[in-house]
Amino acid sequence: MFYHDSKLQYTVRVDRPDPMFAKMLQQAIGGIEGEIRVCLQYLFQAWGSRGPVKYRDMLMETGTEEISHIEMLATAVALNLEVAPNDMKDEMVAESPIIGAIMGGANPRHYLSAGLAAMATDSNGVPFNGSWVVGSGNLAADMYANVMAESTGRVLATRLWNSTQDKGMKDMLAFLIARDTMHQNQWLAVLEEIGGLEGNHPIPNSFPQSEEIQQFSYSFVSTGLNDEENMSDTGRWAKGPSMDGKGEFTFDKAQPLGEKPVLAPPAPEGFAQNEQMGENGLHIT
Repeated sequence: MFYHDSKLQYTVRVDRPDPMFAKMLQQAIGGIEGEIRVCLQYLFQAWGSRGPVKYRDMLMETGTEEISHIEMLATAVALNLEVAPNDMKDEMVAESPIIGAIMGGANPRHYLSAGLAAMATDSNGVPFNGSWVVGSGNLAADMYANVMAESTGRVLATRLWNSTQDKGMKDMLAFLIARDTMHQNQWLAVLEEIGGLEGNHPIPNSFPQSEEIQQFSYSFVSTGLNDEENMSDTGRWAKGPSMDGKGEFTFDKAQPLGEKPVLAPPAPEGFAQNEQMGENGLHIT
């Protein structure tokens, strides 16, 4: 069950409406780095959560908070579309300065499809893609996905903050950036609580490593051909103890360990070309 408060989580104020910035804000709503993605990601992880109830509760609360962020950004888009800036008005020759501003430099669908409102799309008008939502059922794997989602979201929010001089928009984005800071730390706190770097890895830690071919478990396989210019052997991943503390990194040149693949002739019922069938194949004349 969900409840709604008519008041926004944080103040959304637009001092100087800008349809172009409204288009840019769409990325923070429906883009791969946006709030719809993290909202659905945390909620689906919660709805499928098994194990200690506190993780489900925490994911539910954060996923619900992200709905509030979508609401804030949708409000910001709508406010940026309400009136064209004065200097833009002077340049417009269209009968309606609002329509002229939107059609001239922003997203025409903000007017044509949404009536001066936000949409569930990215900044190019591409609809949100549910395949971006990660919910694996493995708590550690999901937390790393969440850290990534919040990290790219915070990068986007900082770029948006830097792209506007509107004090109201900067203030709203500063709030969202702060929440991204908390959420990154929140997911890392879960990872620490359930075992930290050594305890969680390799994920899933419930699979016995004795069942994997362990000579390859900590080998960096170098596929570079130019040894003089290749610097990959100088990294932390090339030597020394592995990050999970369960092995030693090695740097190994790639080499084929298998054989050249040989496939059976095409199945007659697949109707490949006669030339593919071979001597024993089906020939239709």
